[in-house]
Amino acid sequence: MSKVIAITGAARGIGLATARALKARGAAVVIGDIDEAAVNEAGESLGVAAFPLDVTARESFEAFLANAEDAAGPLDVLVNNAGIMPIGPVTGESDADARRCLDVNVHGVMLGTKLALGRMLPRGRGHVINVASVAGVLPTPGLALYNASKSAVVAFTEAARLEVQGTGVHVSAVLPTFTNTELIAGTRSPKGMRNCEPEEIAAAVAGLIARPRPQVVVPKALGRRIRLGALLPDRLRQAVSRRYGLDTLFLDYDPEARKPYNARIRSTP
Repeated sequence: MSKVIAITGAARGIGLATARALKARGAAVVIGDIDEAAVNEAGESLGVAAFPLDVTARESFEAFLANAEDAAGPLDVLVNNAGIMPIGPVTGESDADARRCLDVNVHGVMLGTKLALGRMLPRGRGHVINVASVAGVLPTPGLALYNASKSAVVAFTEAARLEVQGTGVHVSAVLPTFTNTELIAGTRSPKGMRNCEPEEIAAAVAGLIARPRPQVVVPKALGRRIRLGALLPDRLRQAVSRRYGLDTLFLDYDPEARKPYNARIRSTP
């Protein structure tokens, strides 16, 4: 895979796993993250260029893409992976958490997409991959803020894809299910289901780069169930949700276990 690929939010989790997988496939990878110390450490461990990045700030994002191209060459792929996940009852979400979640998860993706397309469209080639979530298509109690942000990413990605089709530039979305990263600290898995590993999401991103498609759900079988579920009446959908414990999953969690994650996402500007 002889492509230049930039990845946001890549100091840990899905972003780091994706950087590792794409580098192993021969790509020239550049990573960015708001946690400068962590992204520098990740870059050193992987042997890739790493730069600080605040996805909510145009100047920072422009500098990141410029640095990426200076380090590795014209950008072929941008993976908009940076995101945060506050959880809990909607009445308990602070205004600050709401603004921060939408700023990172929605504005950050929109900004990165716009800036990358500005570089790719004149060249007639490129690919923007936005990491959304099944939360963008499956509203869940205790996850309203995150649901809203990822629904926006799904809709924005599809609209942008349609806008640039036929130009040689692709825009795609990846919708992971519960994945074993810091985002789900203090929660439990849905009944009878296993969590994905970050490497599975990384493999899906690599597959999209090799064969561009509008959207992929990880795991693939869940995508089929989601499409079928959309045809069910509301009462039956809620019964299924209760069967898997999704009605309480993000309301009945361990706040102590989430403290380190919450502190980290709230400590950044």
